[in-house]
Amino acid sequence: MSLTSSLHSLKISTSSNTQFLHGTTPLSLFSKPNFTPQNPPFSCLPPIRAMKTMQGRVVCATNDKTVAVEVVRLDTHPKYRRRVRKKKKYQAHDPDNKFKVGDVVQLEISKPISKTKSFLAVAVPPRTRSKKVEAAAAGDAGGGDNELGIPLESQQQQQA
Repeated sequence: MSLTSSLHSLKISTSSNTQFLHGTTPLSLFSKPNFTPQNPPFSCLPPIRAMKTMQGRVVCATNDKTVAVEVVRLDTHPKYRRRVRKKKKYQAHDPDNKFKVGDVVQLEISKPISKTKSFLAVAVPPRTRSKKVEAAAAGDAGGGDNELGIPLESQQQQQA
């Protein structure tokens, strides 16, 4: 009897200040505040897409219309925070079988051609060298002078 009397002495009230009892509170009070992000200004620039093309060296060209290309990139080591070379091989489509081992090619993303091929191998145009490098190469090829402009002893003996 003492237990029931103590429960009745607590007198749980169902007045308006206990709206949370029996779930009588409307859900609109719990909803998140309306957040409307500001739209960025209109821009005619295309969206940025990551890594459309990659460049690598052909390491295997034995398959028909397929070359294996090794792409080397620099990445930070997770523990030592040093930059290390990471290599990955991709299978690329070579429709004319024109690439040999050692050629530098550019990989372009295309629709999947097979289970492992979703890149197209494209030839990379040769690099243009600066005039200073070309002049130095031409000077060395012409049996030329030393960097200081002083002839070597062997060249002096040939001239005499």
